[in-house]
Amino acid sequence: MNESPLWEPGRERIEAAAVTRFAREVATRHAVEFPDYAALHRWSVEHAEDFWCELWRFCDVLAQDRGDTVLENPERMPGARWFPGARLNFAANLLRHRGERTAIAFRNEHGDCRRLTRDELYDRVRDLAAALRAAGIVPGDRIAGFLPNIPETVIAMLAATSIGATWTSCSPDFGVHGVLDRFSSVEPRVLFCADGYYYNGKRIDTLARTAEIVAGLPSVERTVVIPYVDPAPSIESIPGAMRIDDFAPAATGEIEFVDLPFDHPLYVMYSSGTTGKPKCIVHGAGGTLLQHLKELVLHTGLNENDTIFYYTTCGWMMWNWLVSSLATGATVVLWDGAPFAPRPAAMFDLIDAENIRVFGTSAKFIAAAEKAGLVPRETHDLGALRTILSTGSPLVPENFDYVYRHIHPDVCLSSISGGTDIISCFALGNPALPVWRGELQCRGLGMAVDVYNEDGRPVTGQKGELVCTRPFPSMPVGFWNDPDGSRFRAAYFERFPGVWAHGDYAELTAHGGLVIHGRSDAVLNPGGVRIGTAEIYRQVEKVDAVLESLVIGQRWDDDVRVVLFVRLREGLQLDDILCERIRAEIRANATPRHVPAKILQVTDIPRTISGKIVELAVRNVVHGEAVKNTDALANPEALEQFRDRPELRD
Repeated sequence: MNESPLWEPGRERIEAAAVTRFAREVATRHAVEFPDYAALHRWSVEHAEDFWCELWRFCDVLAQDRGDTVLENPERMPGARWFPGARLNFAANLLRHRGERTAIAFRNEHGDCRRLTRDELYDRVRDLAAALRAAGIVPGDRIAGFLPNIPETVIAMLAATSIGATWTSCSPDFGVHGVLDRFSSVEPRVLFCADGYYYNGKRIDTLARTAEIVAGLPSVERTVVIPYVDPAPSIESIPGAMRIDDFAPAATGEIEFVDLPFDHPLYVMYSSGTTGKPKCIVHGAGGTLLQHLKELVLHTGLNENDTIFYYTTCGWMMWNWLVSSLATGATVVLWDGAPFAPRPAAMFDLIDAENIRVFGTSAKFIAAAEKAGLVPRETHDLGALRTILSTGSPLVPENFDYVYRHIHPDVCLSSISGGTDIISCFALGNPALPVWRGELQCRGLGMAVDVYNEDGRPVTGQKGELVCTRPFPSMPVGFWNDPDGSRFRAAYFERFPGVWAHGDYAELTAHGGLVIHGRSDAVLNPGGVRIGTAEIYRQVEKVDAVLESLVIGQRWDDDVRVVLFVRLREGLQLDDILCERIRAEIRANATPRHVPAKILQVTDIPRTISGKIVELAVRNVVHGEAVKNTDALANPEALEQFRDRPELRD
């Protein structure tokens, strides 16, 4: 166990934290005491209806009506309904702040820079919402975006949701089949696209792919093109396409926000789709809004004086989470491009240029920055930086050390974990709590998160399945085209009936935090011993020669053997000496069971478009089984390195 935390908030910071004010107000209003966060969390779960009402009040949610009932059918999971009488509009809550303060700051690796004030954002949304109404769009229609992370993407989403349409998006690095696998299921009436995007020094045209996508989507009535990389793109190849300025001329007056039920479909999100056609996950407007406000205000400490950034594309749920920051009045920073372009320190340049207080990234980025030898603490000011958020994969203890030694000694480093399935987090940060090495700070308020052993019993200090045992507002409304809910129940409730099983292999700590050991469907099982993949990655990637790695369990002699693939620094070759160094590191810091039977070199690690490595796809290839949907991968060609390798036959 760690002897002391890596970071602790000072008394002034604790007193100023929104979560502290919230706890005090709730304690007074309900005549309870919260000596610590654990007590507050326990109350929020045991008195869930009171908690979510208090959050609604504290965050001043805009709604036509909240209704009299908070939770209907609380004993049913799935089947419970939150605020069944409420009527609200998601976009109205995000556009509630007006004036000349910057709402969106946009930059890209090409050097472009744009800003939109709150009033300018409102006006742009008003114009586009009026155009959508004129095109006959009504509540429940789907509007799709095949777009980079630019201000127009936010504008299109807000315009669609302001009139009750359902928004769905893919980033422009998806291939045609990947987009069609997603959008064809939900049948959008309008498709927004850009003419291209920038990545790693390249300008990438997307209009040819858009033409194919439109041809495969007979439901699309209008294709609206946003000039981005070219001020006057040629759009003749796309039947019926028109530029956004022609589609949405300037309008007047105020936005006519449509108030809708709490669980009205706001977003359709998609699972990664690496094991088959992506699941179309429907998220309700009220649940998404409440959960995001809770996480941004209480767990991140965001307020209207802050500037927040998350490195994401609009094909990842962190885009949706980031954009909800507008509801707090904070300035949202968008970035289009690679994280290390036009130079390795680009993201730290961005922090200084925009005075970012909350910087969100991935564990992969932090590890890559360390491997690249970046020491931002010495090269950048970072004076505004208060919080660093990390997600996408487990943040290993050594990454925590790097942040505090070489990036900033006085930030709240919050590793957060949840997913597309809940468009939010089960475990995340807290600006009023200490940071312990290798741990997510706490379980989310109102979330009955636990870890179950194989027998379905809650355990602490042991690895098991991450579960949620009670209803929560951001549980999906369901899956698209799943009328009886059977696919939805099979996805989350078959493992433990009546309990949400999230698919993460996790461990609750003595500090009340959480450690994620990898996906439970990728857990290794040599000799019957369950090993999380993150446990191995942590040790392997300490070796300086290794840039990244991927581990699988290969069926062998009626058992499973551990096979490790490594991507090395440029110019290095795997030899017996390096293999022994890797094995020694694993043996010394994990157990002999973790030591791989085989270590093989590859030049690339296959990953999803949102950047997550795909252990299951590699395992299928090694076993000679089909990978059902390579269109979900950013680099499907990388899978060929794992196919028919002679080293895996002995």
